Amino acid sequence: MKVALQFIAMGLVWGASFLFMKVGLEGVNFGQVVWARLVFGAITLGIIALITRSRLPKEPIVWLHFVVVAITYCVIPYLLFAWAEQYVSSSLASIYNAVTPITTAILVTLAFRVEKLNRDQVLGVAIGVVGVIVVVGPWQVAALSGSLWGQLACLGAVTCYGFSFGYIRKFISHRQMPATTIAVMNIGVAAVIMILLTPVLAVGPITFSWPVLLSLLALGALGTGVVYIWNMNVLRAWGPTATSGVTYVTPVVGVALGILILHETLSWNEPVGALIVLAGILLTQRRVRLLTRRPHERAVAERIAR
Repeated sequence: MKVALQFIAMGLVWGASFLFMKVGLEGVNFGQVVWARLVFGAITLGIIALITRSRLPKEPIVWLHFVVVAITYCVIPYLLFAWAEQYVSSSLASIYNAVTPITTAILVTLAFRVEKLNRDQVLGVAIGVVGVIVVVGPWQVAALSGSLWGQLACLGAVTCYGFSFGYIRKFISHRQMPATTIAVMNIGVAAVIMILLTPVLAVGPITFSWPVLLSLLALGALGTGVVYIWNMNVLRAWGPTATSGVTYVTPVVGVALGILILHETLSWNEPVGALIVLAGILLTQRRVRLLTRRPHERAVAERIAR
């Protein structure tokens, strides 16, 4: 029951993160949104690590790997999503976030070669790409407008996520480290990098209001802090396939909050494209099979053939 509640909380918090970013942008610039997100998240995780007495790794190579992950899993995609939400709705950004399993399937196979795609998964990737094209709606854009650049930034962010998952799978996941340690290393290193980038990305006028302040605190402490520990707990209890189901929850929450609170609207092609992407995700995660058989089905077919 506790794990199930953490899974539901993950979907709600990550889905609401796109709303928090949109509200935060009303008072600060996109770099300051990411600065606050990472610093508040690192402080929250640091407090949890002190309470639980979690130890940090000592090997220099592990720290180097986490620098790569911090840049590609946090700093760059967070900046891209925050920048994109200046030009696209929070609802649309949450839909693009759901493309992450598709980019992950591509990169873990082509870039890191830690997995091999079967025919269903290849079909799923192809369907996912079609879904993205439908969401973008190229027939509606005569030139590279701000909206299209914002959508491309979202795609760049989920591509970074895909790269990071492959990198973590190859260089970090086999190491025995507590969930809190992994979260602290990931967010903590990213926060240090963002602090170093303050003069370049996080300087500008600030117009604070209670909605802006509370959104930034929630985005950091919850969306970039506690939720990472929940994610690791669910992953260890349910396994990666079940945990990845949060991908189906976050865009629903993101779209619902965008429409209900921010009064955003969607064009017909955006939810249609999201459904096509979902079909591709189901195939890439082997939840649905069309072209390949399950192991026991293959065994039955082989016995019949004999």
